Amino acid sequence: LTAKGMQNALAVVAMAEGGTLLNAPDVYMEKIAMGGGYPAGLVDLDADPADNVKALAKAKGVGVELVNVCILDRPRHAEIIAKVREAGARVTLISDGDIAGVIHCTDPATGIDMYLGTGGAPEGVLAAAGLRCTGGQMQGRLVTNDDGQKQRAAKMGIKDFNKKYEMNEMASGDVVLSVTGVTSGSMLSGIQQNGNEVWTDTLLMRSSTNTIRWIKARHATMDKFHLDD
Repeated sequence: LTAKGMQNALAVVAMAEGGTLLNAPDVYMEKIAMGGGYPAGLVDLDADPADNVKALAKAKGVGVELVNVCILDRPRHAEIIAKVREAGARVTLISDGDIAGVIHCTDPATGIDMYLGTGGAPEGVLAAAGLRCTGGQMQGRLVTNDDGQKQRAAKMGIKDFNKKYEMNEMASGDVVLSVTGVTSGSMLSGIQQNGNEVWTDTLLMRSSTNTIRWIKARHATMDKFHLDD
């Protein structure tokens, strides 16, 4: 994203007690996520996308046409996109940045109600950490299509390659998540240099207190950025 000058490039760090974040291998993960305030188990990764959309619409007390689903714009998602649209719901396609896509589910200002699709597994864990802090629901399942991917997963402690992970199984305990915008996007402003100053926009969240802090920081010590390297 950064190299192409595209939106929603983020620098993300999740911090938690040892062993409480899923040690996800560098493979894809199937994901479904939504905001908080709904009954547990309202949507399910194994359910048809149309059924999930209708269940969420019913819980919200609105028509299906008022449900907005965020999906990565990829050929592999053509069937999911078609099913969501056939159900009557709206679709917001994003080019990249599914961490932001998942976190958007928790912010009414974005208009996003649900995230569906397949993306990076490490990014899925970071997104789950964010939902732990903001409130929400999420499920994920690793996609291991060949022996090489299964071997990588096994080396990282994964035993059940078909396991459907709940949010609390991907991120538990006291979680802190820091998200800083690198390029400007729908969630944060990107890094900006103004003369001898650098400005950053950061979202800092913690699960134990359910607090979300927006930090607009001015950095006047330029040496730490190594802008000429």
